[in-house]
Amino acid sequence: MILITGLGPGDLARIPGPVLDILLDPARTLIVRTVNHPAAVQLAERREVIFCDDLYETFVTFESVYSAIADRVLAAANHGPVVYAVPGGPAVGEFAVRQIVDRGSDVEVLHAETFVDAILAEVGYDPFDGGLQILNGHDLPFPLVVDKPTIVGHLDRPEVLADVAANISRVLPEDSEIHLFAGLGSIDAVTWTGPIDEVDPALAGFRTSLWIDTPAGGLAGAIRVMERLRRECPWDREQTHASLTKHLVEEAYELIEAVTGLEDGDMVGIARVEEEVGDVLLQVLFQAAIGAESGGFDIDDVAEVLRQKLVRRHPHVFGDVEVADASEVKINWDRIKHEEKGGGTRSALDGVPTGMPALHRAAKVQNRVSKSGSDMVARGLDQVARELSTLEDGSDVESEDIVGRALFAIVDYTRRTGIDPEIALRRAIDRFASEFDEKFEEGRT
Repeated sequence: MILITGLGPGDLARIPGPVLDILLDPARTLIVRTVNHPAAVQLAERREVIFCDDLYETFVTFESVYSAIADRVLAAANHGPVVYAVPGGPAVGEFAVRQIVDRGSDVEVLHAETFVDAILAEVGYDPFDGGLQILNGHDLPFPLVVDKPTIVGHLDRPEVLADVAANISRVLPEDSEIHLFAGLGSIDAVTWTGPIDEVDPALAGFRTSLWIDTPAGGLAGAIRVMERLRRECPWDREQTHASLTKHLVEEAYELIEAVTGLEDGDMVGIARVEEEVGDVLLQVLFQAAIGAESGGFDIDDVAEVLRQKLVRRHPHVFGDVEVADASEVKINWDRIKHEEKGGGTRSALDGVPTGMPALHRAAKVQNRVSKSGSDMVARGLDQVARELSTLEDGSDVESEDIVGRALFAIVDYTRRTGIDPEIALRRAIDRFASEFDEKFEEGRT
């Protein structure tokens, strides 16, 4: 028989009498995961204990260590009753316990006080008040969302604690204070409170954890700020889906401008792109907040619809479809999109937004027509010259038509040569403006 139990978060004094009697029973082989625990040290002073620290030094990955611990416990059980004891309790953060339970034929788990229990008691928090999140310092999730009281454990090494602090500081509001507990439950326990970016990595250890209970930051924080603005800001409260469209267009253009001017290694440019992406995200959060108020959709609905669409349109990633290159991915995408819209014999131009900037819309229309097999678009640059040569002879209306046809032909040329007409024109404008400013300055001097 194998009995699995925990040593609690501190010394032997915290272990209930009946459990302590089992741990001290000489008729049972006692295997303890690590000697790095006060109760483990005290047990070793009173009886023979087999520790598993040597396995941490033998194997490279934690998965291999856990498997080796399970092997050791199961092998010992072939020769008599075994007690396998872990720091804290066997139900939280003890991965070898799962393997022993799954692989053993006669296993009993006796639950014990965990480091989570000790932290909650220390801070006086009931998880039913606002929820609770427990994270593994060796495997932080992405995206990292800290929108409720959070415990981060397994901070056993300075580099792990430093990395966790750096990552969490990115998603906490400025000046947020956190608590660090080291050795909680024993007389030499250390408690530290302060900004997370001031955490001392030297406080890392096998019994070190973080307690975070701050306002939400990062994406979750932005969502909550947007919700509050809709309630309390007169301007934000007045906005509608339609009234925000002009701001969305403006923010999108500002992002395009930032991306267009970006160069490799330009950290100032990267920071500007980051800011502009945030401004576009604001428009998404704003639209979702308005949608939630009407009961139509919220930000989670938006994200889930997008997730489903991405999975559906990438069968080569999430299914068994094979593709040779990016062009086949695009073909599959267009086919699936067409099927989603109902299929049938609809126009090749369906789905091209009329509100797109004219240059981009022209390129989109031409691309669709070209893919349909039509030769209507095919024009050369000589067509541009012919159109423009007749400008002076026509009326204003005729001239507008001529210029339009010439621009349309130029866009077709850019489409066939892989040039983005919007970016090309923007750069030409930028160059002209720069040259003008230089000459203007020369004239002033």
